Amino acid sequence: MLKYTGLELPQRIVDGKYPAPPISLQLSFALTEVSEGRAVFRGVPNERHLNPLGGVHGGWAATLLDSALACGVQTLLEKGEAYCRVQGDLTRPITPRTGEVVCEGKVVHKGRTLAVSEATLKDAGGKLLAFGTETCSIFPAANLAAR
Repeated sequence: MLKYTGLELPQRIVDGKYPAPPISLQLSFALTEVSEGRAVFRGVPNERHLNPLGGVHGGWAATLLDSALACGVQTLLEKGEAYCRVQGDLTRPITPRTGEVVCEGKVVHKGRTLAVSEATLKDAGGKLLAFGTETCSIFPAANLAAR
């Protein structure tokens, strides 16, 4: 991995010469184009990505956004350089060795048409791994019906 520039590595993924990250297989998306400062992902949401109300979970879209944002930065790196997302909610790296995590969400405000919530993600020792806020539009469930 360190023998490639930031642009060469994702280009190898696009060309099928380097394996795509496992998350892209789980979430049905792929890196399809890269150039300096630019990365394009395409995905197809499916039934595995639905929330309890029948819509695609917001995390699916957030993952695609995060991937495109981060890979755009990666394309500008020189050999031997790496990056880590430092803004946008993550406060510590999360790895498979992190173990069990606890995410707690709380509503900060709920009005007739909007609600605001906040959440923290912590490891077993209580260390903050990520936090975030969300604004939700509230509307009749019948508006979710398939067209």
